[in-house]
Amino acid sequence: MIISRAPLRISFFGGGTDHAEHFRKHGGAVLATAIDKYSYVTVSPFLSHLFDYSIRISYRQVELVKSLDEIQHSVFRECLRLCGLHRDVELHYLADLPAFTGLGSSSTFTVSLLHALHSFKGEFLRPQELAVEAIHVEQHILKEHVGCQDQILAAFGGFNLIEFRGESDFVVNRVPLSPLRLAEFQEHLLLVFTGIKRKASEITAQQLKRVEQNLDTLRSMQAMTHEGYEILVGQRPLKAFGELLHQAWEAKRSLDPVISNPEIDGIYQQGLAAGAWGGKLLGAGGGGFMLFFAPPSAQKKLQQAFASRQVLKVKLNAPGSQIIFS
Repeated sequence: MIISRAPLRISFFGGGTDHAEHFRKHGGAVLATAIDKYSYVTVSPFLSHLFDYSIRISYRQVELVKSLDEIQHSVFRECLRLCGLHRDVELHYLADLPAFTGLGSSSTFTVSLLHALHSFKGEFLRPQELAVEAIHVEQHILKEHVGCQDQILAAFGGFNLIEFRGESDFVVNRVPLSPLRLAEFQEHLLLVFTGIKRKASEITAQQLKRVEQNLDTLRSMQAMTHEGYEILVGQRPLKAFGELLHQAWEAKRSLDPVISNPEIDGIYQQGLAAGAWGGKLLGAGGGGFMLFFAPPSAQKKLQQAFASRQVLKVKLNAPGSQIIFS
């Protein structure tokens, strides 16, 4: 049996510039970190000659099929096909957090699945190869409207400034934080679940129609990735990072009306009133987790303000996709 694990992520700045529609012409950059919440995939041999089906797949439902074409779950189906596995295999998927919540779970699952399947075949992929293959599956085989940052964070892990020039031409720059600075930064974060789940590719499809119209805003958001990086490594007060997040959220929500709504705006204002310096909705928009950045002295008040909602604390700089059992 093979068990793989890949991390979910938090993206601070630059989301939207990691889409080919933008970076092919204008470049792109994202400041983001992998977190200690994961997607897991197990792959094991299946003795199909003893059963009346050839492949068993378990996720929110169970599929027992005789051929790849019968598989309803498109990511399982196409990753199996890409890896040349057509029968005699059993797969299970589980995750620490729900899908469609703005933490990159869809791409993280694709990375974890590909890593497990290649390992099952005795093949080793470097993080760069794993990320590029996941991008290929999602964008070119499944035709999903997704960017490139989630696959890279899942494959590489870490806290990074990622620069984009092409789908397979990107640079992962580690953010050089001391353990003390990282711990200090981490104490300022709080995630609040809006209670709204949405499929990122559907939200993103709307935004991609407005890339040229939003070009100035996207360029501004891209510049914020470098400013955020300088705040972190330059030992500037972290309040500046929170205030920059506020600017980034105002810029992001201006890209398209589908990104926010009155309920999400109300949650954000509630967080500011409780002492947050800034924050943003994670992922493409429309729902999922809201990230707040607040001083440690305000964390208790912030949690009390959202006592009726699901609140999450996470650890940053998690490792990239791993085979944790074989």
